[in-house]
Amino acid sequence: MDIAIAGAGVMGRLLAWQLARAGHRVTVADPATGPDAAGAAGFSAAGMLSPLAEQEHAEADVVAMGWRSLALWPGIADALEQPGLVKIDGSLLLAHGADLGAAQRVLARLDDGPEPLDRAALQRLEPALAPDLKAWRLPGEGQLLPRELLVALARQAAGVDWLWGRRAATVQPHRVELDDGRRLDADLVIDTRGLGAKPDMPALRGVRGEILWLHAPGVPLGRPARLMHPRHRVYLVPRPGDIVVVGASEVESEDCSPVSLRSAVELMAAAHSVLPALAEARIVHMETNLRPALPDHRPRVDAQPGLLRINGLFRHGWLLAPALAEQALQHV
Repeated sequence: MDIAIAGAGVMGRLLAWQLARAGHRVTVADPATGPDAAGAAGFSAAGMLSPLAEQEHAEADVVAMGWRSLALWPGIADALEQPGLVKIDGSLLLAHGADLGAAQRVLARLDDGPEPLDRAALQRLEPALAPDLKAWRLPGEGQLLPRELLVALARQAAGVDWLWGRRAATVQPHRVELDDGRRLDADLVIDTRGLGAKPDMPALRGVRGEILWLHAPGVPLGRPARLMHPRHRVYLVPRPGDIVVVGASEVESEDCSPVSLRSAVELMAAAHSVLPALAEARIVHMETNLRPALPDHRPRVDAQPGLLRINGLFRHGWLLAPALAEQALQHV
């Protein structure tokens, strides 16, 4: 088939790579200037694969898709010949003693998966964490490296025609019209534009995500950790090169301006309270981005002859992408 994809975020790149491997002729258009140019919300993600923790807010079928994706990601990384891009070694839920009541309310919404850790067990597992934290281990969860995976999916999608720097002005069954006047005719059009599809999906809204990168040589952190904070779900995620990524799961705003002073102070104070050795870390990067969300916070796959729309992945883009791609390819 001749397939045109509008949008090269997580879903667009994953589908392009899979469809090309299956022998289809694929063309992808995206406003970004190249495969490693930030723009898609997936570039700004922490890369946590946390279906167990997401039970706090997400419905059962979304959580089930998360577990399915978690099982698929290692195989995708292997096929890309970069198995180190995905790591599954569990994650941690953390709380300060004063927030134990709120933490217990969160834990009551999860399955029996969280494993309580006493002080000694926490110190054995993550010795750099503050020893007086309340902690629970979430087995089976994992993480991936978002930027590296996005670049690998684009560069290893053999035969795909990437139209970088081109925005899809209109998306219709069998046809995509680009902002330079060109028209792509296809057996199937797949719309994965995220917020770019708002003219066709008025219910879409952007949810702001803020993220900081800290360079912390000699500060060991082996797995992602979430702090159950009174105002935020603050996460800390280790990355190669002595980097610790700190972020807040969501901020209800379509403002994509730089990180605010308040957010930066609150995020860094929360991170320091969990990992005291971060006091001497250096702030090397700050960014914001908008995730596409629908009112019910659920992803949507709409199929009609000649057109497939996938959108509304909210903060679950990396968690759900392989399972959603699997569902979408059934229509192909």
